[in-house]
Amino acid sequence: MTVLAKPLRIASVALSLALPLPAFAQQAADTIAPEAATTTAPKAVVHAQRHMVAAANPAAAQAGLDVLRAGGSAADAVVAVQTVLGLVEPQSSGLGGGAFLVWYDAASGKVTTFDGRETAPKAATGDLFLGTDGKPLKFFEAVVGGRSVGTPGAIRLLEAVHGRYGKLDWTNLLDPAIDLATNGFTVSPRLAALVADDADKLGTQASTRDYFFPTGKPIAAGQTLRNPAYAETLAAIAKDGPDAFYKGPVADSIVEAVRSHPINPGLLSGEDLADYKAIERPAVCAPYRGLQVCGMGPPSSGALAIGQILGMVEPFDLATLGPEDPESWRILGDATRLAFADRERYVADADFVSIPKGLLNADYLSIRSTLLRRPTALPQEGVTAGDPPWDKAELRRDGASFDMPSTTHFVIVDDEGNVASMTSSIENGFGSRLMTGGFLLNNQLTDFSFAPEEDGRAVANRVEPGKRPRSSMSPTIILRDGKPIFALGSPGGSSIIPYVAKTIVALVDWKMDISQAIALPHLTNRFGTYDVEAGTSAVSLVKDLEALGYKTAVKEQNSGLQGIAITANGIDGGADPRREGIAVGD
Repeated sequence: MTVLAKPLRIASVALSLALPLPAFAQQAADTIAPEAATTTAPKAVVHAQRHMVAAANPAAAQAGLDVLRAGGSAADAVVAVQTVLGLVEPQSSGLGGGAFLVWYDAASGKVTTFDGRETAPKAATGDLFLGTDGKPLKFFEAVVGGRSVGTPGAIRLLEAVHGRYGKLDWTNLLDPAIDLATNGFTVSPRLAALVADDADKLGTQASTRDYFFPTGKPIAAGQTLRNPAYAETLAAIAKDGPDAFYKGPVADSIVEAVRSHPINPGLLSGEDLADYKAIERPAVCAPYRGLQVCGMGPPSSGALAIGQILGMVEPFDLATLGPEDPESWRILGDATRLAFADRERYVADADFVSIPKGLLNADYLSIRSTLLRRPTALPQEGVTAGDPPWDKAELRRDGASFDMPSTTHFVIVDDEGNVASMTSSIENGFGSRLMTGGFLLNNQLTDFSFAPEEDGRAVANRVEPGKRPRSSMSPTIILRDGKPIFALGSPGGSSIIPYVAKTIVALVDWKMDISQAIALPHLTNRFGTYDVEAGTSAVSLVKDLEALGYKTAVKEQNSGLQGIAITANGIDGGADPRREGIAVGD
C-alpha cells in the first residue's frame, strides 16, 4: 500500500482576477461580510491537467493536493481535506458534525451518494424544541447547549467513502491535520472575526472559551493557534479507526458534554454514537438542457429543489434574456419560491416519512412552470405547495425550520477522473458552542421543525428518534453523456439551493467560466422577499424587481461556492471570492 508523504506547508497563495463578468456584474464593489472583508470580483480560474482540489481554506486545499500528488484517490483526499477544515475553520464543519458526499466513479461511470447526516437521539421526542408553555423555543434558546446536538456522522462518512474508493493508508491521511494541530496554524481573518462576533455565546462553556479566548481576548488574525486536543483525537482515530470516535473515551466525552450542560442539557447517549451508520444512497438526478444534474436526495432537499427549479425554468429562453434582464430573475425567483413551497410541505428523511414520487415528474413540473408565464411576480397567495404524484398520498402541514448557514463545501477530481463533491456542516456558526476533544459539536437538530404538527396534522420534518433532519446542502455533479463536466456546491443554509441553481444557470445558459459563475452576484427569493446581494451591481435591479411586484431586501449573501469544470482541455477550478477558498491542481 502506498504511504502518504508528509504534507507540504504553504506560505502564501496568490489570488488574481479572472476575465471580466458581463456588464451586470463588472462593477461589483467590495463588501464587508461578518466573516471578513471580501469581494465579488472573480478569482482567477485555476487550470490543471491531472487533478484538482477546490476548498474553503488554502491549508485544506493544499492537504488534499498533497494526497493526490502522492498517488491518492479523491476519496483519500476527502479525508485529508475534511480533517484539516475541521481544524482551520471549526465554526463551519468538523468531527462533531455531518456531511453529504456525491461521488462519480470513473471506472463504472456511475454516480452515488454518501449520507453522513446527524441523527436525533433515540430518546428524542417531537416536543424536543417546545418550551414549558408548549410553544417553540427561540432559535438560540435551542441551539446553545446539548439539546441541539445530533449524533455526528462525518467520520463514518469518511470511513465509508475511503473504504470503498480509497487507495492510501487511512492512518497517514490524518497526518496533515495532526501536524497542523500540533505545530499550529495561522488564524485567518474570517475565523478571527467570527470568534469576536460570537463572544457572548462562545464564552458560556469553559473548554470552548479557553480555546478561542486563550488570554481572555478573542484569537486574532495572524496568530498561531495550536489544538493538541484535536491532534490527540485524530491520533486515536488514526490508530484504531473511526470506532475510536464512536466508542470509548472520545465518545464518553461527547456524551458528557451534551448531557451535563447546566442550562440546556441534551439527550445524546453512548448507544446513539455506537449505533450510528453512514448510508450510501442513490443519487437524485434531474435533466436540464440535455444534461443530468445529480445530487443528494432526502434527507437533503437540495437535489429535489434544484431539479424542480431547473425543470420549471427550462421552457424559458434564459440564454437570450441573460443575467442583466430582471425577467431572468423573475423566472428564477418564482421557480425557487414554488420549489420551496413543496420543500416545506413534503421533504424530510425518507426513511421516516413518505415523499411524493413525482416531485421531479416532467408533467408536474410543466404544470408548475405555467404559473411563471405572467408579466409580474407571483402573488404570495399563489405560492403554495403543488399536488405531485404520490404512491399513497398523505395529508401534510407546512413546517418551518431555521437551516442556518455555517457550512463548507469542497470538490476534488483525481488522476483517474473520479469526482467528489462534498458539503459538510455543524449547522450554525460554532454549532452548539460545546467543545470536546478539540472539536465543536453540531446543533443540527435545530434543522428539524420546532413544531411537530399544525392543526393536528404532522409536519414532515418533525423530530423523531433516529431521524435525520432535513438539510439544504446541495453537493452537485453535472454530467453530459454520462461524463462529469461540472461539480459544485456551497454553504449558506437554505440559500444554498438558489446559490447552486443560479450558478448552474450561469454555467449552462450564460456560458460563464467556473469563476465567473461562482462570483456572479446573488439574487435569491425563497419565501417572497427578493434578497439582493449588497455591494454588488445586483443592487441596480432593485427598482426593476420592485416594479415587478417584489418586496426587496439588500443584504449580504455570503456564499462559499467551490466548483470545478472538466473540459476537453483539462480541469478548471474556481473558488468563491466572498470567502478564503482556493482551487489548486497539477
